[in-house]
Amino acid sequence: MEAMSTKGQPQDSVTRDESTCLASEIKGSPCQQGDDSDCAEIRGSQVQLPEDILRHIHTFMQMQDAALAACVSRSFLRSWRCYPKLMLSVDSLHIKEDASRKDEIKREFISRVDHILQNHSGMGVKAFSLHTYPCSDVHPSYVDHWLQIAITPGIENFELSMFGRHGTKYNFPCSVLSSERRSSIQSFFLAVCSFHSAAQVGCMSSLTNLRLHSVNVTGEELYGFLSNSCALKQFYLSNCEDIIWLKIPCLLKQLDILHVFGCLKLQMIESNAPKLSTFSYAGDAICISLGDALHVRRVDFRHDHSPGALYYARTKLPLIAPKVQTLVLSTRSETVNTPIASCKFLQLKYLEIVLCAPIFPSGYNFYSLVSFLDASPALETFVLRIALPTIRPDSIIEDSGGDSSRPQCLSEQCHDRLKNVMITGFCSAKSMIQLTIHIIEKTKSLMCLTLDTTRGHDRRFAKIDKCLRLSKDALVEAEKARVAIQRYVEGRVPSTVNLRVIEPCSKCI
Repeated sequence: MEAMSTKGQPQDSVTRDESTCLASEIKGSPCQQGDDSDCAEIRGSQVQLPEDILRHIHTFMQMQDAALAACVSRSFLRSWRCYPKLMLSVDSLHIKEDASRKDEIKREFISRVDHILQNHSGMGVKAFSLHTYPCSDVHPSYVDHWLQIAITPGIENFELSMFGRHGTKYNFPCSVLSSERRSSIQSFFLAVCSFHSAAQVGCMSSLTNLRLHSVNVTGEELYGFLSNSCALKQFYLSNCEDIIWLKIPCLLKQLDILHVFGCLKLQMIESNAPKLSTFSYAGDAICISLGDALHVRRVDFRHDHSPGALYYARTKLPLIAPKVQTLVLSTRSETVNTPIASCKFLQLKYLEIVLCAPIFPSGYNFYSLVSFLDASPALETFVLRIALPTIRPDSIIEDSGGDSSRPQCLSEQCHDRLKNVMITGFCSAKSMIQLTIHIIEKTKSLMCLTLDTTRGHDRRFAKIDKCLRLSKDALVEAEKARVAIQRYVEGRVPSTVNLRVIEPCSKCI
């Protein structure tokens, strides 16, 4: 499709061919569903509003609706040339995905984006988003041209997500971030790009939100960029595999949230941001320093396959974030044997541990998690989730020896502030029953104990009235868990405690 030309026309001149051509960029336009007389009739409406009001109304429309309005109104078409929100993707352009016509979809996507941006003056853009998926390896010359049009003085939100299959990533041209263009940017998102000239961008004085996903950039280059972004409040970094040492400069005095996920070569995180309050990390056990960490109140920590994930969390995190109040731990490790350690989470009020291993061997010691409870004197809520429940080889139901539910004495410490305990994926493992009995007997402040034999009633799909599905083995284990609760737990629960036992329903299958 050829780009529309407006040469020789006055700035405010709009032809019917032009408006019809714009409408063709959005599927389902009324100009495509009937003859042009309908559009002319709407344009001839007696309703008259000042152009500045129409332009203001136009800015509140979604892009598809704004484009349709532009095809039936000269005023709206003039306004379209300054439309502030350009969100460009295969989905937003209503291009039907079909794996058998990838090249055709790619050509259609390029043509439509080209046409839309050619019809935009570049003035007034506040938000620009370009997602090329599933169009792989769009030629860089197209993207360079589009960015030159879209990134203009006054832009506030910028997103670029490329999609490629042949290894070479689009090299983001930092030249488009000249001083007058970059000074207004508040949110900046790059995905599947190279950003090696990051340190040369210059001052991003308004930038508060930065997200980088699968971006080729080194730690040194990123440090230079961050040092020029002193207003930054939120930083999300994921799957950036060139970074070995992530250093957050002390200049980021407003940085509040730091998320780091899946950076496989990362060995060190060093943050000197003085007001950091939320820290999330997913990856292997590495060296982490959050400075004084006086304001860090929430930590999310996920080790997928590290066998020492809970050991690391128990022994290192109290030193990394000594004033944490909310802690969420997640691991796929097939071993749990949490050590007793002297360091404590003195201000921790909410603890959630998610065990995601597909198989739990008989040596999986749930009772050792008491170490976390002992280390948290201010704890009020404890949640333990078994993400993928299955048949337990160490079921207490099949244990023929004595009253093996009595816990071995790991600690005599009481949990004086613990009020709410929930265990989802509750099973009949001997160590699980021992952990539950320990909590009942050592927690005089306990108000509510929820033993959920499903994958989590609190995580069911409420909108479609459906639960997380349970396998046949999980259903068998849920029945064993119910028997174990009746036999070993119910009689020990004080009358002051609200015991909730949740069993699978027909919507779990």
